[in-house]
Amino acid sequence: MLMKALRVGLGQVVVIADLVTRPPKQKRSSDAQAAVDSAAKGLSLYQFHACPFCVKTRRTLHKLNVPVTLRDAKNDASARDTLLAEGGKIKVPCLRIEENGQTTWMYDSKVIIEYLNKRFAAA
Repeated sequence: MLMKALRVGLGQVVVIADLVTRPPKQKRSSDAQAAVDSAAKGLSLYQFHACPFCVKTRRTLHKLNVPVTLRDAKNDASARDTLLAEGGKIKVPCLRIEENGQTTWMYDSKVIIEYLNKRFAAA
């Protein structure tokens, strides 16, 4: 019980620190942002709210100004079941990419952040 309280408390510290130190959003022309918004419609991030790796990934999404649907794989049984059934494992963060009729499940914050930077940093 003590460990759970400690984990929850530290998780909230991580979330608050993220909110306080969040980088500014990337500025784009309205046309460029509309293109990013359209491209992001096929993306979903399966995550836990206080997971440090998920926070790191969400910070990148915020910085790049990429609106992605967030799925809470900890508290939403449907999201958790989808992550397991379609992605193959319950591991977060996981980016679901739907593109050209194909679905790709991308795990690991470093890989996801690299993908996001390549796809959206110059957009």
